[in-house]
This record gives sequence, structure tokens and C-alpha cells, in this order.
Amino acid sequence: MDSGELGLFCIRTSTKQVYESVLSFLFVTVVPGHVQLALEFFCSSEMKWLEGFQKLRSVLFILTFQGANSQLVVFPIGPAVVNALAGSNVTLAVSFRGAPDPVVTWFKGNLPVGTWTLNSNSPPDIANGSRDVLRIENNGSLTFKGVPKHFTGNYTVELTKSGLGQALVTFTLKIFESIQNVTLSTQPDFAQEGAGRYMLQYSMLQGVVEQEIWYFNGGKLKNSTRYLIEGRSLVIIEPTRTDKGSYSVLLMNPFSSVMTHRNVTVLYGPDEPIVEALPAQPFYKVGESLVFSCQAEGFPQPTAEWVFMGQILSDFHQGVLNLTNVQTSQGGVYTCSVLNGLTEEKREKNVTLNVYERPLGNPVCSVMSVNNAELQYQCMWAGGNPQARLSFPTLSNTSSVAGIFSFMVPASTNFDKRTVICIAEHPIEQNACNITASSPINFLPAVKTTVDLDGKIAVTIHCVSEASPQAVVSWSRGDEAVINGSTYQISSNTTQLKIRSYNITTFLLTPNFTCTCHNPLGSKKKQVHLQGPSISDSSLFPNIEGTIITLTWEVPPTSIVTGFDIQMKGPDLLSNNGNNVMTTGSSNEYRIIQQKTGSARSADVFLLDPDSTYRFRIIPKARLTDGDPSEVHTIGPGEGLSGPAIAGIAAAIPCSILVLILLIGLIFLIFYLRKKKSHQTRYPVSRTAEKVKNIQPNATPRNILNGGLRSPPDYNKLQKTPSERSEILPTFVAPPTVRVATTV
Repeated sequence: MDSGELGLFCIRTSTKQVYESVLSFLFVTVVPGHVQLALEFFCSSEMKWLEGFQKLRSVLFILTFQGANSQLVVFPIGPAVVNALAGSNVTLAVSFRGAPDPVVTWFKGNLPVGTWTLNSNSPPDIANGSRDVLRIENNGSLTFKGVPKHFTGNYTVELTKSGLGQALVTFTLKIFESIQNVTLSTQPDFAQEGAGRYMLQYSMLQGVVEQEIWYFNGGKLKNSTRYLIEGRSLVIIEPTRTDKGSYSVLLMNPFSSVMTHRNVTVLYGPDEPIVEALPAQPFYKVGESLVFSCQAEGFPQPTAEWVFMGQILSDFHQGVLNLTNVQTSQGGVYTCSVLNGLTEEKREKNVTLNVYERPLGNPVCSVMSVNNAELQYQCMWAGGNPQARLSFPTLSNTSSVAGIFSFMVPASTNFDKRTVICIAEHPIEQNACNITASSPINFLPAVKTTVDLDGKIAVTIHCVSEASPQAVVSWSRGDEAVINGSTYQISSNTTQLKIRSYNITTFLLTPNFTCTCHNPLGSKKKQVHLQGPSISDSSLFPNIEGTIITLTWEVPPTSIVTGFDIQMKGPDLLSNNGNNVMTTGSSNEYRIIQQKTGSARSADVFLLDPDSTYRFRIIPKARLTDGDPSEVHTIGPGEGLSGPAIAGIAAAIPCSILVLILLIGLIFLIFYLRKKKSHQTRYPVSRTAEKVKNIQPNATPRNILNGGLRSPPDYNKLQKTPSERSEILPTFVAPPTVRVATTV
């Protein structure tokens, strides 16, 4: 059968009839066993007869000379790249020659997926997970049943036969799905002019894309400096407002194609605002009116607002601000701010409104120290438009500055208590002010003592002297200057020195501190002598009933005191129900009943027993160091006898008995001598002697004793105040003179 006959045969018969007729022909003329493979590529409803014949002739040529060479050869029947739709059946068809029943092994990549010796009784060895899909045909071809998408890959068939070597051939299998439900998204949601990258990305429910094409407003896009196509996305590099439009992507594979669209809007602006003032003039007088307008381009249309002195104004509409009856307070810089609500981009433009009016108030003069060597005179007149021009005629005839004027001169005694005048000139009014510089005057330092949070004693010395310019204070301890540190801390304005230490000896070792107040015109110096905790004066004030007392005290100005202990000696204080309240310590010893802070100068003690005697004193403290106690203050009906007094009396009793015995013996001796004398011879007595004798008092020993010794005082009366005594205290009366004369 020649080519014409075979072609005519294919045209006039059906595919099945062609298959059966040619099969009979090839069975007789060609090597059996390969007829079916040859006919699969011969006649089909989609082939022209010439193409079918040419393919068949190639196959027949190979099969005819099959036995000419004994080398094992394998080759694909059809294309080596095979496209298939997922879920369909597909065969990677091969043919071989040179050996009967070789061992066939199929690989996916480097991994074996199936092995079989052709026409053997044992079944093919198929890899796990692929047995439901793969099947090795009797001619060595590999068939896929309902092939899944993940079986896409490179497949190699290897035929081996002992003594004949091996033969290989490789196929590329591409499994495709129909492209369905394609959507196009953007990132970010909106393109913004000037932004770095704007990306359009497609996604789909299923499908394998073999080719994608991007379009902008119908024109095909390619990779360039503006566009980058990568993966499943189109990237617009630094988009501009001209990139606004319709974007499309066409997705294709051998079995389907889909195109989807997305409209892209580019946000831009606001552009530079355009600000105008109507009517246009360089300045406005108080009371006039004007209009400010502000516009800017952008998408979406930017919104405008006016800001003045940090406050958003409300009296405007669509960028137009109306100002009526303007005042000087409305003069200044107005800012028009335009905002794109989506991009949040903002642009601003300023316009200055000038309103002329007299400056506020009056000029103000001042003088300051510069390096403690120069005086800086300053004059200021705030407000006004234009600002007033200021000058110091007595200091300089040429200098004149607007708003704030400063002028420096070397310090000298010529400026001490000298008044300097500033002239302020304004188109509406002329004014003036003056300032007098002076050296520091005498002052009195102040000392304050506290306890810091860390428990350190903090002594603060405050030195302030009235001066102009303000005096600067320098500090020294003895002959050494005080330097800021952990122990000594000088305030920022130098007027205070704080000394901190746990131990009071730190303050008392060198207690003399000197503060010097100075400015360029002079200085004043004062010395502060710190002393330990002490009390300079104290008092006690009881109430009428004698149940409450108030203790008051004072401390020396430079004494270091952080607190006070109120001590009491006597019975316990009473409670509200009249019972004694137990306190720590004996009633014959001083015990602490109250503690006060260093700033306290009084203390109240409640519920004393008016029938008992109490003694009080105040102990000044510098943290843990006690100072000398104050004087003792006593309150009560009487002191009574103390323990030492009773001990003294007990010791004096034996001595008193001895003195009494001696006194009785002396009286007995005197009585004996007088009795003995009465037995002696008597002589006549003159009248004068008798007269003298008659005027003598009865000087018996008993009377002499009574006249020479005083009874003990009434202690209860002595304890009363002068206002409480009902009678005058007895005064000492000397005994009358005794004159004795003896006449012989």
C-alpha cells in the first residue's frame, strides 16, 4: 500500500475501521507486537491523511529494521513534553528494539516509581502512594489514571537486558487544572503618588498558569523601570497620578484561559497651597476687616483649615477665613493647613497679618550682672506694631533697638545708686522707664535643720541680701571654699547651702561657715557659727484646774535641732476614766512622754493629777545626739521629801540625839553653877546695877533656846505662788539685845 492508497483509506473509513484494516496489513508485513503503537499516531479524526502517513512511515521504517542491529534502544512515541488535564488518563508511550522482555524501570526525577520485567508473570512493582495512579503497560509505556496535579515532573524510563546494556528516554509531564475564580487584589489598598511600590496580585480558586500577560488601559505591559512583573504580581514603581486607570491580567494554560480587571486610583496631593489676602495691602489698622483664602490641588480634594497661635480657627468655610474688626491680638502668622484625608499627607503655608497699635503697658527697665564685672542695662516695651525703639541716652547717644534693648558697661562705684533712664519711642506715644543699680546691703542668715529620707541630718543656711543686680552668694568653711558634693549642696541660685551628714560632729568640728553676697558693685559677708542641740528658754503654763499644761521653748538661731523629747518625773498621767495610765519607767525617774519634730516650739500634756507633783523638762536632739536639757518645770501642791532627803534625815538622827545629850548636860551644868553661886556671900548692890538687872528679860536656858532656833518652814505655803498665799510669809526678827552688868 503506497501513501496515496493509505491516505485514501484513512479518509474513506472510520477511525476504528482504519485501525482494524491497517492492523491486518501491518501484522503481515511488519514485525508483530508493535502494530498497535504505530497505529495510535496514524489515522485520527483530527489528522490529515498526509501527516498520518508520514508518521506511520517513520514508525514502519524503524520497525522494519528492528532486527538489523542487536543493540537495545528505546524511544518516545510522540512528543517528549506531554500536557494533561488533572483527573484525566495519560500515557507516556515508548517503543524499544534490540532485546525481548527487558526490565523496565520508571523514575520521577531520581526516585524509582515502578519496575517490571515485560511479559513476566509477576505484577509490576509500583511505589507506595502511586499504585492507584500508575500502571506499566506490556510494551513498557507508563499510564496515569486520573492523574493528580502533583504528579507533574520529569519521568525517565530505563530498559535493561543482561548482555545488551541499557537504554534511557526522558519525558516532561505537565499536569494542568482549569483556571477558575481569578481575583485581582492590590497592596496597599490605594496607590499613592511618590510611594515606593504599589502591587497588583492575582489569586485563583484552582488552576495552573502556563502564561500570564498584564495590560494597562488595553496596552500590554513589560518589565521596565516603571513596571516589574514577578511571580503572580505586577509592581508599579513609585506610582504617579498618571498611573490611574484599568489594569488587567490574562492567565492561560493549554486547557483554559481567564482575564480579570481592576481599576486603580492614585492618591496624590495636596500640592502647594495658594494663599491670598483680600484686600491686598502690607498692613491693616485696628478695626479694619479682611479675607484670607486657601486652595490646593489633590485627590481626593484636600480639606483646608486655618491655624493661629496653635489654635484651629472655626470662622472659615472651604478655606476662606473672614477677619472683621481686627485687633493687635489678631496680628501674627496665620497658617493654612491642607490635608488629604486618605493619604494623611499635609501641606502648610504661612501668611503674616500686620496690625498697627500702641505697645501694651509701659516700658520696663532692669539691670543684670555679667561675669560679676559688667552691668547689663535692659529696657523692654512689649507689644505694639511696629515695636517701639528703645535707647539709654545717658549711656550711649547712638544705640537704639526695637522691642528689647540691652547695653553693657564696666562695673564701677559711679553706677552705685545711680539712676539710668530708658527712652521708648513709638509712632503713637513716647514713654520712659528707669533703673537704679546698688550694692548688697546687710542681711541676717537663717538656719533650718531637717532629716532627709535616708536619715541624714540636713542643715540649710539661707543668705539673701537685697541688691541690684541680684547678689550672688559664695560659701566657705573656715578658710576653704565650699564645693558642691554629697556633703555640701549649693542651690542653683547660690542663696542656700545644705550640709548633710549622719553625725553631728561633722557640723561641729569646723562650725564656722561664711556666706558672701556680692554683685559687680560690692559685697557683704556674714559668718554663721553652728552649735549643737540646745534650748535657750522654756516655760510652763498650766490650766486653772491643774490637769493640763503647755510647755513652750526656744532654740538659738544657729542650733542644730532635729527633734525634742518631752520628759516627765512623777506619777503616771490619768486616763479619761480617772485611772492612771501606765508609762515606761519609775515615777522617780525622768521618762519620755512625747516626741516633737525640730520645728515644734510647744507641747501640751493632758490629764495630770492636780493632787500630785510633776516635773518636766525638754531634751533637744540632733538625730541620735541629745543636747543639754532645759530647766526643770514643776507643778503640784508640794514637793515632799525625796529619797535622798529621807536618807539624810535617817543619817542625822544619831547625831541629833548626841547633840541633845550634850545640850541637856550643858543645862545641868549651868543650873549647878548657879545654885552653887547662890550659896556664896552677897554684897550690897548699887541702885544702878539693880536698875539694870530689873530690865533684863528672863534669860533662862529655855527662853534662850526658843529665841535662837526657828521652827521649820511650812513647805506647803512655800510651793504656792504669791497670788495663792493667804498670808504674808514670816520675816526673820532678831532677838532683843541683852545687857548684863555686874557690881562688886
